[in-house]
Amino acid sequence: MILASRTRWGVFQCEEYFLKLYSKMATTADFKNGLYLMYNGKPCSIVWFQHVKPGKGPAFVKAKLRNLENGRILENTFTAGVKIDTINVERRPYQFLYKDEDGFNFMHEETYEQIHLDTDQVENADLMKEGQHVEMMFLAEDNDERCLTCELPTYVELEVTYTEPAVKGDTASTSALKECTLETGAMIMVPLFINQGEKIRVNTEDRSYGGRVA
Repeated sequence: MILASRTRWGVFQCEEYFLKLYSKMATTADFKNGLYLMYNGKPCSIVWFQHVKPGKGPAFVKAKLRNLENGRILENTFTAGVKIDTINVERRPYQFLYKDEDGFNFMHEETYEQIHLDTDQVENADLMKEGQHVEMMFLAEDNDERCLTCELPTYVELEVTYTEPAVKGDTASTSALKECTLETGAMIMVPLFINQGEKIRVNTEDRSYGGRVA
């Protein structure tokens, strides 16, 4: 009975393994924007593709892929029908706790699990203050689970800790700019009418001024 039980368990394990393996098998016929796949050992997503059927020769698929680790766009041509290795990618909510000499420490907002990221893994880290909510993208494979990116919201609200005082006659125009220092130590350009102590919105994609916080 024990042998039979082990045998059945082995069968179940094999079935589960092949089910996972089959679910990850795909071809160029499955291409769609946003599909996650492993390309040359790097986790990527498809941002554009085009099926091509030439008059002569085999069909192929032209594609642009985004490297999920560094954001670079890669171009490649796949032979139609070639197999690809799809991957599981998850987005998870975290909160920034504190920075130390080795990097940044975050806490998962639902499980409270804490993780550490190196400085170069967080883009525009100087716009992030303690308590900031971020979204992390994880490669979630059985044998490979790691953080790929850490993204701030499109806008963050920060206080201006230093800038040259506004001068009488400055208007509400946003075309004339001056430099300011924010509470995180980041430096950006703001309109002339912005004063020290004001709280402003900052666009984290291009580090531009996004308006006063009411």
